[in-house]
Amino acid sequence: MKVLFLKDCERGKRGEVREVKDGFARNYLIPAGVATEATESALAQWREQEKAAAARKAKRVAQAEEVREKLRRASITIAAKAGQDDKLFGAVTAEDIARAVREQAQIAIDRHEIQLDQPIKKLGIYRVPVRLTEHVVGEVKVWVVSEQS
Repeated sequence: MKVLFLKDCERGKRGEVREVKDGFARNYLIPAGVATEATESALAQWREQEKAAAARKAKRVAQAEEVREKLRRASITIAAKAGQDDKLFGAVTAEDIARAVREQAQIAIDRHEIQLDQPIKKLGIYRVPVRLTEHVVGEVKVWVVSEQS
């Protein structure tokens, strides 16, 4: 029997059409939701779903490119209490940067998208990478300045 794999498994990858034994298909693959019988209608439906998924992905990438350009032009200022040698009393975290970007640049980003190796602990200017999608990474300029008492 020819089956269309809906999920990756040891017998086939998602989207592949393979010939398998009838019993294996009817007793394991189809009931477990790993595969479906490869009829013309199932294949046509699969192609439509893949086309729609590709269109959604292209739209997400285009939106991420727009956000990346906005981030490139944005300059974010974060005021923090600092002591001697420009060392901060606390630290500027990814959450602080995400909040500042939302408030100052009106760009909605999540703290998990900010690729900050360690919290910022000194005053200065930092270029902080922001992972918008798997392949689209933007960068925002963050100014950490001393808070005026």
